[in-house]
Amino acid sequence: MNTDMKLNDMNTERKIAIIGLGYVGLPLAIEYGKKYRVLGFDINAERIEELSRGEDRTMEADLIGMKKAVDLNRVNNMMGLTFSSSVEDLRQFNTYIVTVPTPIDQYNNPDLTPLLKATSMLGKVLKKGDIVIYESTVYPGCTEEDCVPVLENESGLRFNIDFFCGYSPERINPGDKVNTLTKIKKITSGSTPEVADIVDALYNSILENGTHRAPSIKVAEAAKAIENAQRDVNISFVNELALIFDRIGIDTNDVIEAAGTKWNFLKYRPGLVGGHCISVDPYYLAHKANALGYNPEVILSGRRVNNSIPHFIAHKVLKLMIAHDKKIKDSRVLILGVTFKENCPDIRNTKVIEIGGELEDFGVHVDYVDPWADPEEVKNEYGVDVVHSVDESLRYDAVIACVSHKQFATVDFGRYKKEGAVIYDVKNFVDRTVVDGRL
Repeated sequence: MNTDMKLNDMNTERKIAIIGLGYVGLPLAIEYGKKYRVLGFDINAERIEELSRGEDRTMEADLIGMKKAVDLNRVNNMMGLTFSSSVEDLRQFNTYIVTVPTPIDQYNNPDLTPLLKATSMLGKVLKKGDIVIYESTVYPGCTEEDCVPVLENESGLRFNIDFFCGYSPERINPGDKVNTLTKIKKITSGSTPEVADIVDALYNSILENGTHRAPSIKVAEAAKAIENAQRDVNISFVNELALIFDRIGIDTNDVIEAAGTKWNFLKYRPGLVGGHCISVDPYYLAHKANALGYNPEVILSGRRVNNSIPHFIAHKVLKLMIAHDKKIKDSRVLILGVTFKENCPDIRNTKVIEIGGELEDFGVHVDYVDPWADPEEVKNEYGVDVVHSVDESLRYDAVIACVSHKQFATVDFGRYKKEGAVIYDVKNFVDRTVVDGRL
């Protein structure tokens, strides 16, 4: 059978399996489940049970839409959404969308372990005519140079002859209820022009604002890498300004407001840079650059600046406490917020814990409060205890407002502080008349 005939076969019916049901995969499974036969697959059986009950710990899913997609399958098993953790169930599908995490290791090197394990698993069920589409963030070339050989070795099939690949980088923004999956524009690409057409049409079928078709998979991979690297570098600039202006003795946010009166000034704000994207993706691009013999100075210098901010905040608070005649050892500090950003439960790569850890090195007792974070998840991931509300009986030598959750907007900071206690605002959301310092 020639390639054209196989592509014609592929156009007949899309049966889609989404691999990984986190912040990225679950919304995809729900939207595709409204129009196609879809399997939401995750190796975590507990996650499958949770979703089968109509629950979602990420708080990102459209639960009503998920129920409709699941109910659709019960009426017509040729459409709708089902969930499974059984690899054998994947064999019934011909289009696989991989949305597993791509973290970094302790040395800031790309950790492709989840991606390559998922790829190896798919290679064992891959059939002639199948398409594997990757959404996980990678460096340019990863799909074709790292993943495709695994698919070929496990399946015994030939790339772009027997099976095909696509890449459409995820653009999920946890906590954002405006720029949701169907409202954004997606980049698409395919390993051949014909497959690129299929991938593009597949995404266009669920998106309201269409797609941008990249000329190659590598271009699509590179576009994703620079989206977040650009934000990282821009934030590192204002974070460096914060370090400078702190020494001068002026407020960084006042300076930004003044500079922002110029029509083309971009009003980035200083802050903690954590999470699964901005603080991770630049290392993927840097890794590829280094592999090609180029040292990416701007990208890595921005990373160094942003990584220094938790240390700066902790030491600034300690200096303010000393200035307020507070004894550091055995003092008590309240940290408000643990998640990496406001109004979502995502704790991946949060930098707040680093602030607390630095304070604890000086003998400070730190209490964490976050109404969004899962205490068990925080304990397992970071080894610290977090509660959902402040103990009304406790008073603190310092309060650090790290995350601007909506629940903190009306907090009366005075009721939690001891006489002469320090209040420090990381996110510039506390009434400045009551704070002793802000980033």
